[in-house]
Amino acid sequence: MEIDDEEPHSDSDSVSITISSSLSSSSSSCSASFVPLPFSPVQQAAGSAPNRLLHRLESGGMLSLVSWSNDGERLRFVDTEGNEWRNVENRFDRLASTAYGGNGPQRVVKWSDFGACIGMRESGEFVNELLRALIGGRREWKRDITKDEAHHFWNRMTDPWLDSRIHLLFHLCDRNMDGRIHERDIKQVISLICPINKLSIKHGEAEEYAALIMEALDVEHQGFIQPSEFEALFKASLPKVSTISYQKKHRRYQKQEPLSKAEILFRSNWRRAWIILLWLMICFTLFTWKFIQYSHRSAFQVMGYCLSTAKGAAETLKFNMALILLPVCRNTLTWLRKNPGFSSVIPFNDNINFHKLIAGGIVIGVILHGGTHLACDFPRISGSDRSVFRQTIAARFGYQQPSYLQILATTEVATGIAMVILMMIAFSLATKWPRRRSPSLPRSVRKVTGYNTFWYSHHLFVLVYALLIVHSMFLFLTVNFIEKTTWMYIAIPVLLYAGERTIRALRSGFSEVKILKVSLYPGKVLYLRLQKPEGFRHKSGMYIFIQCPQISPFEWHPFSLSCGPEDDFLSVHIRTLGDWSYQLYSLFQEAKLTGPKQYPKIYIDGPYGASSQDHIKYDIVVMVGLGIGITPFISILKDIATRLKNSTINHAACGDGSPEKTPLKAYLYWVTREQSSFNWFMDFMKEIAETNQKQSVVEVFNFLTSVYEEGDARSALITVIQSLYQAKYGTDIVSRTPVHTRFGRPNWFNIFSKLARRHRGARIGVFYCGPKALAREMQKLCTKFSTKTNTRFVFHKEYY
Repeated sequence: MEIDDEEPHSDSDSVSITISSSLSSSSSSCSASFVPLPFSPVQQAAGSAPNRLLHRLESGGMLSLVSWSNDGERLRFVDTEGNEWRNVENRFDRLASTAYGGNGPQRVVKWSDFGACIGMRESGEFVNELLRALIGGRREWKRDITKDEAHHFWNRMTDPWLDSRIHLLFHLCDRNMDGRIHERDIKQVISLICPINKLSIKHGEAEEYAALIMEALDVEHQGFIQPSEFEALFKASLPKVSTISYQKKHRRYQKQEPLSKAEILFRSNWRRAWIILLWLMICFTLFTWKFIQYSHRSAFQVMGYCLSTAKGAAETLKFNMALILLPVCRNTLTWLRKNPGFSSVIPFNDNINFHKLIAGGIVIGVILHGGTHLACDFPRISGSDRSVFRQTIAARFGYQQPSYLQILATTEVATGIAMVILMMIAFSLATKWPRRRSPSLPRSVRKVTGYNTFWYSHHLFVLVYALLIVHSMFLFLTVNFIEKTTWMYIAIPVLLYAGERTIRALRSGFSEVKILKVSLYPGKVLYLRLQKPEGFRHKSGMYIFIQCPQISPFEWHPFSLSCGPEDDFLSVHIRTLGDWSYQLYSLFQEAKLTGPKQYPKIYIDGPYGASSQDHIKYDIVVMVGLGIGITPFISILKDIATRLKNSTINHAACGDGSPEKTPLKAYLYWVTREQSSFNWFMDFMKEIAETNQKQSVVEVFNFLTSVYEEGDARSALITVIQSLYQAKYGTDIVSRTPVHTRFGRPNWFNIFSKLARRHRGARIGVFYCGPKALAREMQKLCTKFSTKTNTRFVFHKEYY
């Protein structure tokens, strides 16, 4: 799919695009038009309350949430993409058996296999009701189905005429097939489809929603709904195309020419590139320097270029063993990040990636240094000509030529081998599979892996650095103390890192943190509201480390702050994703039962900077959070709302002034697969909706992936109820907030396309927090739309 087709023409006076409009638009230059109903018997009852409710559905902007290219997408019983009749026929043939009747032998499938035939095996109860509606509700609907009947049913389900599919849905709701839908029928269908879509619903809610539909359609209070009224409701509530025009004269940003992909990649990665290039140049220079130096030493006559290679690698090892500590000096990085000069040229957000890159350099150095010594240098020393040995390096060995085993027993070699073993343990347990306890690992291995194992094994480097000092002081080829430079390399980084750990210990140990509030949310999410320590200052998007000595006095785990900088408390949302978080949740769960005085003791350390802090660099911000990944963005949105409120007050009081920079427009996309997740930030969503009534700066888009996407017949009635309820009460039935919930996975291509059109020529910061898989997709989209349109998308990511 080419993006060029999505771009507006440069010579047009206006740009028409389809956008979501669940919240107020931020542009004053846009006008919305909605497609009216072709007919509606209900509308003829002018002035009635149900009439007014349906009118709000049509004109209130509540339903125009997704663009639809044709009627086939507005209501469908089966997904025909990649699921054509020939695929259904193949599945029919695999499941069919031969039955004998009046017409002779026929290939048939059991009624219970109909769902498997049409590709809806996972929705068994719904398929049974659909089959009952297709057959016509006769008592013998639970019977064998021939291929001709299956083909007929398939044609009815995929009928391109919308009215035909609405009538089929009517028959599905009409339980006794008398041409009328009663309130009890609607309640039964609601009770059927909610579990299919993994939605929790109470008995009273099903009755309330059924009554709401009756209120909207049963204008004459007959106690039932007829097909024409049902058709009017679905045509009013199913999403339609909403067209919004943006005029050129209101465009804020100047037109810019699209950039080439090479230029976009350079702009996105130049800071990483120069840091890595500088690192490689330093490593190469150090290696070359030592390689040439030892090529002119007397020992070269014994060991040759093996010695030069080993010593060159050793010099890079000294440098990298010093450098690897700097990316994990979090206090120092947080302090440097505040300086615009440093943050503009140093990619602080990639500190862990650089830490891993240096670790890779250490692995290569160890292989070259240790491998060359063991495989080449030591055999040449023990097997060299005695006269050459005496003339060159005999003094280093007390004038006695050692055997290979004697060399291995020396202090320098023994410490080197010990370091290699410790680093192998730490490096292997720090890789993704053991650290995340991958299911692909054998069960016996999984028992001894995980984050805790990674954390403890990483502290083996305390021993490694101690052994490194000993190793450097007993080199048998280096006598001059000035040439024993290892301590010179590592002294400052080790002292800096040790100082940071000391400051962390003192700061967390003397800062008593009082727990103000504890909440346990569905999905095993723990909410902690903590008293803000005196002098604690943080910016939105930062994170803190938390320790619970009752679990472990050594383990610290990072969590994003979900409170705003102006709040007088600290708050975190912790989801149980590992051993430590599970134990923490269990402790507080038990404490809630025994009373607040029994809460476990908590220490905090921080705050520390994260990539989300860079949101202040952009006028337009797009935030994408998956599940608990929304947490850092809650802090950012709170900060934006507070700053806008303060700037309004200051502007009213002073008349002018320069308020602190803050994004002028923010989009939040929250994707979750569990309905209960919306409870985590329910109060905040209500607060944002209230703020948006005054200043439409933030647009929130909730996506629930457990529900079949909008347009699917399995969720069509839920969409109708959702629209009616929100039009009447202003509350979404899924999230229980004013923020409308969309169903299914977001179409990120369409979302980026709309953003590029809405903010032509702008520079948009895209911030993501979630699993790595989607991060790669979004980074590709940012690059693609930056090259094909004149809107710049700059990608930032965090993982959990």
